Amino acid sequence: VGILTGCVQDGLFRRVNEATRRVLETNGWDVVEVADQGCCGALHAHAGQLEAARAMARANARAFRTAGVDRIAMNAAGCGAAVRDYAHLLEDDEDDETRELAHWVSERTADISVLLAGEGRTPRRGAPLELRVAYDPPCHLLHAQGVAEPPLALLRSIPGLEVIEVPGGEECCGGAGSYAITHPELGGAIGSDKARAVASTGAPLLATGNPGCAMQIAAALRREGSPVGVVHPVELLDESYRRAGFYAPDRDSLQNGSDG
Repeated sequence: VGILTGCVQDGLFRRVNEATRRVLETNGWDVVEVADQGCCGALHAHAGQLEAARAMARANARAFRTAGVDRIAMNAAGCGAAVRDYAHLLEDDEDDETRELAHWVSERTADISVLLAGEGRTPRRGAPLELRVAYDPPCHLLHAQGVAEPPLALLRSIPGLEVIEVPGGEECCGGAGSYAITHPELGGAIGSDKARAVASTGAPLLATGNPGCAMQIAAALRREGSPVGVVHPVELLDESYRRAGFYAPDRDSLQNGSDG
């Protein structure tokens, strides 16, 4: 398996990429380095810069094919939706090989929750985390990719973890790619609604699988004066594995390494 490291994810949430690698390896996956990968092109496509997005799609398709991976792991829902859409994005490309490559990538790309807790798989059992966690599904995971149960199955595989679904979780957080930047007032209002829904669960921590959603909801929570922290679901599984002794003892804990 190869991991798309991403731009925002690698720049601001590198700990999620590191946790993704550890968790995949703990569950028996051989994680392959993918040289020459780059931005997935999602934000460019959102902004209507389709030629730039297509150029990035071509480069990523070549990079992952060259790496010889069987599957491509996504831990950012927006990136996952974009890469799974490469076949459509490049369907009119003049080069037959490029179109074939785009289909090859789209067919092999899956969210980390699907690789760990979907397709009949069950994650390796770790140590208990006695914690209440709210879960909110990113729109680019739930609606764009149709992935609903695997993230919940991943979280519920952690002993001791009480998972609470955020009321109205199918509704957008207001981030929507670059929407919160281009439409800050409406995006912010939608974000405030989401923050209040998260706070209503009474959980001290929120798990969501997209960096844009994590930043949008965390900012809204702070505006609302809520102390709820935000993490990626894979970070909780990673912490469970750390406590089970699957990693070197000097690895930072989730408490020390997260914003929440």
